Amino acid sequence: MVFEFLKAFFIFGLSKKQTIKMAEKYVSIKNIKFLLNEVFDVASLNRFEYYQDYDKEGINMSLDAAKQIGDTYLFPIYTDMDKNKAYYEDGAVKVHKGLKTAIKTLAEAGWISAHDTYENGGQQMPFVVMNAGLFVFYAANANAAAYAFLSQGASNLIQAFGTAELKSTYVPPMYAGDWQGTMALTEPQAGSSLTDITSSAEETEEGYYKIKGQKIYISGGDHEATENVVHLYLARIKGAAVGTKGISLFVVPKLRNENGRLVSNDVSTAGIFGKMGQKGYVAAHIMAGENDDCRGYLVGEPHRGLSYMFQMMNEARIATGMIANAQATAAYYAALQYATERPQGRHLSKKDPNLPQVLIIEHADVKRMLLFQKAITEGSLSLLLQCSYYADIASVSTGEEKENAHLLLELLTPIAKSYPSEMGIHSVSAGLQCLGGAGYCDDFPLEQYYRDIRVNAIYEGTTGIHGMDLLGRKVMMHSGKAVKLFMAEIQKEIVAAQSSEFLKPFADKLAERLKAIHELTMQLIQVAMNNKPEVFLADATLYLEYFGTITIAWQWLKQGIVADKALQAELPEDDYNFYQSKLHTLRYFFEYEVPKTKALHERLASSDNLTIEMKAEYFM
Repeated sequence: MVFEFLKAFFIFGLSKKQTIKMAEKYVSIKNIKFLLNEVFDVASLNRFEYYQDYDKEGINMSLDAAKQIGDTYLFPIYTDMDKNKAYYEDGAVKVHKGLKTAIKTLAEAGWISAHDTYENGGQQMPFVVMNAGLFVFYAANANAAAYAFLSQGASNLIQAFGTAELKSTYVPPMYAGDWQGTMALTEPQAGSSLTDITSSAEETEEGYYKIKGQKIYISGGDHEATENVVHLYLARIKGAAVGTKGISLFVVPKLRNENGRLVSNDVSTAGIFGKMGQKGYVAAHIMAGENDDCRGYLVGEPHRGLSYMFQMMNEARIATGMIANAQATAAYYAALQYATERPQGRHLSKKDPNLPQVLIIEHADVKRMLLFQKAITEGSLSLLLQCSYYADIASVSTGEEKENAHLLLELLTPIAKSYPSEMGIHSVSAGLQCLGGAGYCDDFPLEQYYRDIRVNAIYEGTTGIHGMDLLGRKVMMHSGKAVKLFMAEIQKEIVAAQSSEFLKPFADKLAERLKAIHELTMQLIQVAMNNKPEVFLADATLYLEYFGTITIAWQWLKQGIVADKALQAELPEDDYNFYQSKLHTLRYFFEYEVPKTKALHERLASSDNLTIEMKAEYFM
């Protein structure tokens, strides 16, 4: 039943696609299906009643339908959204003409409401399947797709904590793609320090609050592709305690309903920010209550706004990692295409100028750069889907299984956000390098991917913040239980891989590095007990990088076990090459990336507190 609409949409997409030019490759559906069906066995989630309609066929159909949407409505406008960027004029934010259709298509295909219940108009889709679909959309055009899935996050928050009236008023039009949802946190004087926000809320006898304040860098904060914008807005009720404990969460629409019609809610846009990349994806500066007539509607209980907002923020952190990885993946396929078409030079052992040039993919250094991109992007996608799988278990399971999945998801969220974002930048840079001078020109998409991806290491908390979150909070969460569970998960894969002649050396190497990071973590906990927090957390970002590399190595070993087993059978050439590509990329990651952790280990184990002792006045 759940797939009837998807079937219809997929058939419609095929007929439409015959009339348009085929999109260049920006994603591998084969790889996504490998991860969902062979590595994670996602169809097994249908043992839970909530997901009972999702078998392998349904999962594959969802992915194919997502690809059709990407090909037809998203990828064709990716570069044009950059060249014809969003702009602010006469109090209105103008966006690309194709954005409204893109948002409506994603909504009508059921993707914005995908995880919600059938009763609420959703499809009860597993997070891991939904996020795989989002990955396709983001790879096709993150600058368009992100608008729709901001609305998804805002809707989820209202569904989780809002009153029945808030749910019925705001969720359906966001699910329909008619209204835009946002997350309004950042203020000029506060930045990432939400303790210092000054937006205020004053209670009235009419059941709403009067909101005053301003917010900056609000993604999707205003535009004409939807009829209304709904801000999930953090503010402090007058008289509330200072600090984060005094922050409440409000629904603050741009337009409010009065007697059946939408009127101004005293929310205005001061302008939009000019950005290095993502020029089609608006970042707005919004003002609330300049005329003392902005109404906000409390979500949940007073003074608990930040805890509620963290649900949306954690979802957004996984989404940010997914966006970064999707952009890096699209850049990889653009670089790969160029490398298989561009002849230049000859093999070093054959310098005769009379010989024909070889394709640059024949050069070892180009292969190294392509392997780096493949290792980073496919390893990161595996982690992001692993986290999504844990989110499913935490959502629908019970007891110890539920608790363990939740702890693992909490532990790995800083990695899932930061590793694809930081390493994705390096990955796109390597892709650009494959093209040489052509990569720096806007005749090819690499330069746009490079500009677009950079912000993901800043979105939803900078990498430094996530390093401190991992080392300062998550590692010691529940007396270290999450880390113990994580190491047990890796140990299972190590044991499984050691029975393979090919995989055993890599399993042994991972076991060695796992032991090393465990010992280092114990050492750092001692530092925390004996020193001020600044000493303990000074190099938290390096610890995050170390932990992230070990995590991706685990995911590559996990994929390697499946690929190695598959290669024991007779396979068609395409499948044989696919599984071999997995094993060769695993080899690359363990030969080139894992050894870097030794240098990180040496630095993290050092007692030299250079960055603390360095005085500001020495920078000159």
